[in-house]
Amino acid sequence: MTQLKEVMIFTDGACSGNPGPGGCAAILAYGKHRKEISQGYRWTTNNRMEIMALILGLEALKYQCIVKVYSDSKYLLGAFQDKWIEKWKANGWHTSSRTDVMNIDLWKRLDVLLSRQQPKFYWVKGHSGHTENSRCDKLAVAAGNSECLLIDQEYEKLNPFPSDN
Repeated sequence: MTQLKEVMIFTDGACSGNPGPGGCAAILAYGKHRKEISQGYRWTTNNRMEIMALILGLEALKYQCIVKVYSDSKYLLGAFQDKWIEKWKANGWHTSSRTDVMNIDLWKRLDVLLSRQQPKFYWVKGHSGHTENSRCDKLAVAAGNSECLLIDQEYEKLNPFPSDN
């Protein structure tokens, strides 16, 4: 039996305004190997960027792994550590108050990606000098400030970009 590789994924999301232009970043680390990924969006929210950061990292994996996820987002981690996502799925992707889960498109996408891995989740305090978290923050902010911003199609369906009105 082959032992699974253990990969660390550090993530962060950033948004200038909420909503506003935003960016997300992930750093993947395996042994001496390291990969940085980031992308920016013209109109999004901080919470969406926190989720997208982990999606970016997971989509970069080629094999099933033990994935140690490090994030400063209690919103992102709470979905797994506090089992919110299990409750949402059991309720047909509705909250306990029967409202639609916010960012459902990203949560569903993330749920599929995580089902292929063996994830473990760890919270790190943001802006506290944690090397990888600080680097992710810089990458996410830079991505959100870049000139080549993607369109967050699902978000903009419900929340049109101001100049598109």
